[in-house]
Amino acid sequence: MHINRTIVSILLLFALASCNDDRREERLNAAGPNPTLEALLAVADVDSGERKFRQCAACHKIGKGAPDFGGPNLYGIFGQRLGQHSARYSYTAALQNANGRWDASTLDAWMEDPQKVVPATKMIFAGVPDPLDRADLIAYIRSHSD
Repeated sequence: MHINRTIVSILLLFALASCNDDRREERLNAAGPNPTLEALLAVADVDSGERKFRQCAACHKIGKGAPDFGGPNLYGIFGQRLGQHSARYSYTAALQNANGRWDASTLDAWMEDPQKVVPATKMIFAGVPDPLDRADLIAYIRSHSD
């Protein structure tokens, strides 16, 4: 039986697309209309966060004992003071002097717009505009804390 290559290609594309399905709509519906950060974190997906972290991995590592790179290693960052997590990394004075700790709320604001959280930070990043994407990233980062 001969199957048209175009049909096989289309079926393969659909199959591959479904592999990346992170149940986004289902999770957003579960979070409710106009969800809070807490509601989004309740439906956040660590595996989705891992995939989304690839954009962060250009500058940040997240393995225990991994070196700092363009940015500090993010392993164990939850609960740490801003600008104090890595003794080896050269944080800006603005970040070192900023008050606060890396918790879900701070990470959410930081991922949305680092310059808004600490205006003189050297982190040049356009931000993650989607709140569910940020929640997934936070879940992933939290999973790499002791």
